Amino acid sequence: MASVHESLYFNPMMTNGVVHANIFGIKDWVTPYKIAVLALLYEMSTTKPMALLDRRRLNKLILPLQQGPDLTLEQFLKIVEECCLRMVSAVKLRLFLMADGELQDMEHFFTILPSAFSDSEAFKTSVVGLFVRQMLLAYNKLSFSQVYKLYKSLQQYCRRGNQPELSALPAEDMELTSNEDPSADHIDKVELDTPSLHQSELRSDESRGPLSQKQAEYFLARQAYLLKNDENKAMSPAKLQDELNNILKFNPDFAEAHYLSYLNSMRVQDIYISTHSLLHYFDRLILSGGEGKSNGDEGYGRSLRYAEHFSVGNQGADRILSSELNRNCFLCLCLCSQQADLALQEAIRIAQEANDHVCLQHCLYLASLGIQSLVQQGAKQGMPANKLLDALRGTDIMHWKQSLSELIEISLAQTTSIWRMYGKSTMARQQAQLLLNMNSLEPVNFSVQQNNTEAFAVALCHLAELHAEQGLYAVVSDIMKHLKQQFPPHTQHAKLWMLCDLKIQFEKAMNDGKYHLAEPHVTAISALNSTEGLYRKAQLLKALNQTTEASKILQQLQQQCEKSKNTEMIIRVMLASAELHWDSSGFATALPLLLQALALSRQHNLQSLTSETLLHLAFTQLMLGIPEQALVLVQDVLESVLAHGSLIDKGRALLLAARCQMALAGAAAQEHRLTAVELAVHTLDEAAVYFSQLDCKERMRDIHYLQARLHHTLGNISQRNKCAMLFRLLDQELPSSGMTVVNRL
Repeated sequence: MASVHESLYFNPMMTNGVVHANIFGIKDWVTPYKIAVLALLYEMSTTKPMALLDRRRLNKLILPLQQGPDLTLEQFLKIVEECCLRMVSAVKLRLFLMADGELQDMEHFFTILPSAFSDSEAFKTSVVGLFVRQMLLAYNKLSFSQVYKLYKSLQQYCRRGNQPELSALPAEDMELTSNEDPSADHIDKVELDTPSLHQSELRSDESRGPLSQKQAEYFLARQAYLLKNDENKAMSPAKLQDELNNILKFNPDFAEAHYLSYLNSMRVQDIYISTHSLLHYFDRLILSGGEGKSNGDEGYGRSLRYAEHFSVGNQGADRILSSELNRNCFLCLCLCSQQADLALQEAIRIAQEANDHVCLQHCLYLASLGIQSLVQQGAKQGMPANKLLDALRGTDIMHWKQSLSELIEISLAQTTSIWRMYGKSTMARQQAQLLLNMNSLEPVNFSVQQNNTEAFAVALCHLAELHAEQGLYAVVSDIMKHLKQQFPPHTQHAKLWMLCDLKIQFEKAMNDGKYHLAEPHVTAISALNSTEGLYRKAQLLKALNQTTEASKILQQLQQQCEKSKNTEMIIRVMLASAELHWDSSGFATALPLLLQALALSRQHNLQSLTSETLLHLAFTQLMLGIPEQALVLVQDVLESVLAHGSLIDKGRALLLAARCQMALAGAAAQEHRLTAVELAVHTLDEAAVYFSQLDCKERMRDIHYLQARLHHTLGNISQRNKCAMLFRLLDQELPSSGMTVVNRL
């Protein structure tokens, strides 16, 4: 018994009415669906009085119908109906005349089919003419038994139009001598979300047969293009891998299918399967010599050069399947930087020997990515901002000259992140908006908008967090809604907005004092990012006065961050640990931690963390009885906080300034005391504006408490009573956290 592979490529074969004619040099075969397409072409050719708009729509539909996978009759008719309602009736009548009649009716249709195009020159040269001639040749090569099986499957196709295409028979049933009736075979029902042309690719395991070579090539090219430009419209990783396995089952040497399997595996970070698929791709590419000659060199040698190349970035459907991406980036993803560097050097050497300019351009592509990677590492290691931005500017000039839109997008997203890390929120917003409003430099097909790359997801997440910091949660909701539409949960970049959304919800719950709502977010954040999850858990435990547990988690987190050299998180852990010292061992013990955090933040140019650390130092000095020095520190950072800080940071800074002014007013002379108190009241009013915009009720409770005391000092009885009433209402509404205005920043 011949294997499935041998049966496909060395024997004319029919599977449930699907006739395979590869033995005759034809890369396509006759199916009931293609008979329906032929009927459409026949009716279009013979129906002369047709509206120009309807004919134009049908003409645009022909190529996708020919190249795409087989559709059910219901899907096919619905697509035609959207273009021309009149044509649906004619096609349906033609099909049912054959299905409800006799075998000779189908034979008669294939007999009269050429006459509809005989007087047209396009029949000899056009894609439609080629398709019709291929179907006629494949049909004429069939034996009588095969024609009969095709006719029976056509009847089944018309009667059960709402079911998927015909299933492939088991290997033991693939003999042409089989007398089993294919209509008795079980066909599973598959419910599609929408019966569109492209979504018809989703077929059940038991209902799929082999795709023709042209259908497979069209499917691979389209999915590769969508993976690059609009992953939302591409098939899910599991379903796409299922389709690829089906293609490789019938043709294991299909190199491009192995490459698309590699890309699909990288979506879910499956390194093992990615490596396996990529090695299979190069094995088959080299053995087949499929790339032909390039620059006077055989395809075999060129394949070896590209075997050093795995993947840098997708450049379109026609190039993504021809080894655009290289091993250097793949090894970098696997944290094998030394091997990646050796692979790149070897690829450059072989390309230079072969005078392969295209391969050298890919290496240049990698050099740009290498510079961007070095900039990212330099930012984490505290390199001066001017050197980092100069390096990016130099590569950006080359990117714009070469119209490398992907690298431009990555650079803008990286610049946004760098400005955000440095605490320059205004510059971060500017770079994010520049990226989102940038027109694509590449042609976009398949109705795809090129805004589904990782760079766009990063920029949108930054904008969402920046808006959340300003209390604009309605805008955040709109951004998140857009992110969920563009990057559904099954896509590879969905993790970015999931983590962003959870962090925003956590911070909102903490600001509102609703710790019971923040607790579930901690678990979800930990599932996406263990470091962020531990930090949020420590914050929550500290707010709940569980200082011992919070201290243990912070110590564990600091050890992890020191190993991974996550300086930003190390500083945040130090600040949180200092706050624990305030509540336990005293304010003086927090000074060494704060001074160490200040040195690190200044060394790494982290302005926002520097400002936050100085506010912690100012609060510590205030509690140690040095309000003059504390007020000086607050005034030094107040301008930066008001310009780039979040609402909560602005309110905290002004609240701390007011408390310093209150302390100084208590020690001032009698003639200056009332003026100093009035200044503190004014500062508290400004702080209340920011806290009210954020709807931070805990902080508003502190503000009303201090305002009531100050108005009592000034003798403003009505204002004192109003503030006292507001304080009492909030105090009754909010749970007691043990944290008062006296012992917290």
